[in-house]
Amino acid sequence: MLFNLTTFNLVRFLREDVPTVAENETDKEKMTAFKAWRHGDFLCRNYVLKGLDNSLYKVYDPMTTAKLLWESLERKYKLKKFILGKFLDYKMMDSKSVMSQVQEMQLILHDLHVEGNEMSESFQVAEIIEKLPPLWKDFKNYLKHKCKGMGLEDLIVNFTLRRIAESNPNLKGTKAYGRRIKLG
Repeated sequence: MLFNLTTFNLVRFLREDVPTVAENETDKEKMTAFKAWRHGDFLCRNYVLKGLDNSLYKVYDPMTTAKLLWESLERKYKLKKFILGKFLDYKMMDSKSVMSQVQEMQLILHDLHVEGNEMSESFQVAEIIEKLPPLWKDFKNYLKHKCKGMGLEDLIVNFTLRRIAESNPNLKGTKAYGRRIKLG
């Protein structure tokens, strides 16, 4: 879309505000410039609308200028893609605590929810398990087998129990240690 608008020399209307002209303006030069701007904005706005899916046309048609239309589209689609990409590209590292990284992912998921981008809880759980760092390989395999029906809260409880078991040397060798942690 930007390429087409640039080709037609209309891209400036995506950034410019409506010029102000008084109703009783008599200066022909100012009125001609204003009419030329309105015509260019009309063309730009309608090229953008023409590029939308028919189902979106009625949603965005009320936008009165190309700038308002473009800003609305950017807010709707650019931000969602950015946040979703941030979630999908997130990689956990062994050098940071898993719990702090899970909390970072929860914040990203919250941002997705706020933007109206819903995904199933089972998908979220599977994605978080898949992103576990390499040192958690055995626990990751354990969770993969157990994750059917596991919610986000259950997953976090599993992480917490694992962290407690690893930090308590008295639990080593018991069933509560490592990947053998069981939830009630």
